[in-house]
Amino acid sequence: MTTTRPSPTPAGRGSASARVEALQARLDEVDPLVRAVCTPNPAARADAARLDQESAAGHVRGALHGVPVLVKDNIDTAGLATTAGSNALASQPPPAHDAPLVQRLREAGCVILGKTNLSEWANFRGAGSSSGWSAYGGLTRNPYALNRSAGGSSSGSGAAVAAGLADLAIGTETNGSIVCPAALNGVVGIKPTVGLIPQRGIIPISHSQDTAGPMAKTVREAAALLSVLAADGKDYAAACADDGLQGVRIGVPRGSAWGYSAGLDRVSEQALELLSRAGATLVDGLSLPTPGQDEQLVVPCHELKTGMAAYLATRAEGGPRTLADLIHYNRAHADVELRYFGQELFEQAEQTDGLDSPSYVAARLAGLRTGRDGIDDLLKTHQLDALVMPAYTPAWTIDLINGDNVLGSSSTHAALAGYPLLCVPSGLVEGLPVGLIFGGTAGSDANLIRLAHAFETIRTATQGPFPTPEFKAWI
Repeated sequence: MTTTRPSPTPAGRGSASARVEALQARLDEVDPLVRAVCTPNPAARADAARLDQESAAGHVRGALHGVPVLVKDNIDTAGLATTAGSNALASQPPPAHDAPLVQRLREAGCVILGKTNLSEWANFRGAGSSSGWSAYGGLTRNPYALNRSAGGSSSGSGAAVAAGLADLAIGTETNGSIVCPAALNGVVGIKPTVGLIPQRGIIPISHSQDTAGPMAKTVREAAALLSVLAADGKDYAAACADDGLQGVRIGVPRGSAWGYSAGLDRVSEQALELLSRAGATLVDGLSLPTPGQDEQLVVPCHELKTGMAAYLATRAEGGPRTLADLIHYNRAHADVELRYFGQELFEQAEQTDGLDSPSYVAARLAGLRTGRDGIDDLLKTHQLDALVMPAYTPAWTIDLINGDNVLGSSSTHAALAGYPLLCVPSGLVEGLPVGLIFGGTAGSDANLIRLAHAFETIRTATQGPFPTPEFKAWI
């Protein structure tokens, strides 16, 4: 297969219309290879022209006026299909109203370029799933190697930014679904503190863990997008300071966060050296408590059943209304929906008995002890500003028959706690991107941005700009 190197990105140059035209051309050129965008917005050109008229009249809404943004296909976008990758919702009328975060994008002057593909139902339907596949959007591939996974569940958002289809995209995360595709596609992903961005209008898994978040090529761009999404009056991009590592103390949990990928460990150790050289004090050899299986499954299963019913009630009449309806739909269309993997998690969630269930309450409390107490105890005991860990293994080979081969990750404690994470590219392993994760306590989003930007700056100064993907057929 012929490889193509992405053209320079249009952000910050030219009119909104010129940006949209350039990205539409880019979409036509490379998206057939990666299939990151499942639903282009037919109104994008008209929206861009209107925003250009505002600019000409002296009305600029903010730093992102006229900037195109892609939105994950589990976030309500008025007039555009919002499917979570399932034909059960693709066959229904699109949402009549924007999710609050999409409304904020429009109010800030962003151009909604389209919707990005995802792992169907945000990768919480069945065991043996292949990240990046959905019945509605097909299979999203990694731009660095088309035989490799783009990660999940915000596969399309990560792959789209890496492939130059947009400078900014929105992902969502329950446990790893922003930081995983960020790491695998060599982009920046911010999973904010849960509650910083409204969850209304996002197809749910777990109200205690779900959050949307920005994905971009740089920490500064992701931070600017977070300012729009959070709308809390903070300028998160202002946290980007090149001397942000001076005098900070960063903890390094070992244990299961390391040792599952020799190449990832090598690059991550080099990243630790850069952090230390830039002025950070590393407190190494720390450990976090081991999460139990119940904590990771019982809570989202219980919350999925009630949350899904509440969300489906907001969609047009005539479609599915309960998780049981979705299970029935999948069985009736098993040749398409269940072709590659099942719906065991849906079925397990359907058997739950409400949020007053003793099993749910016990699992939720155990998760908080493991996640919040585990993280906060380390930070307090060692007087740390943040934690740093390897993110994910390099992108695994796509295998629709056997599913993902994920060897390890560092997202679970923050997921259980509802705490923020920031993934930034740290290097390459045999041509495949890997990332470094910064984590902290609730509300430490700006601090993580400061540290990650400083690391990004020193890594770029030492190793050069992060290489762009070449759409290789195989690595």
